[in-house]
Amino acid sequence: MTDTVATPWEAKRTDDSRQVEEVLRKAGFEQVDAYRYNSASIRVRVIDSRFEGLSAEKRDAMVEPFLANLPERIQADIVRVLTFAPSEIEKGSKHLRELLFNLEFEDPSPSML
Repeated sequence: MTDTVATPWEAKRTDDSRQVEEVLRKAGFEQVDAYRYNSASIRVRVIDSRFEGLSAEKRDAMVEPFLANLPERIQADIVRVLTFAPSEIEKGSKHLRELLFNLEFEDPSPSML
């Protein structure tokens, strides 16, 4: 028997964050993860090879129309949407900023709320 332990962010998943994941996965994004950081905010991470070489603005423009399909109360709680090309967060990547943002997503710092 194997015991699996949820990563810190996975333990924070809620029905709302699962709904965000479902909407973006149905939109065709390769990997989507979301969790409720605190009572007032949801964090979202989208990893897709189509983001390679695109600016943050263009990536956001690809994701945002689908977030608009969520209930307004969930939309209002989404405070951070991280968009990564797979190469930006793979081991040995030289994309320090992206690696740090991904690390914070993976192991969230304590919330002040």
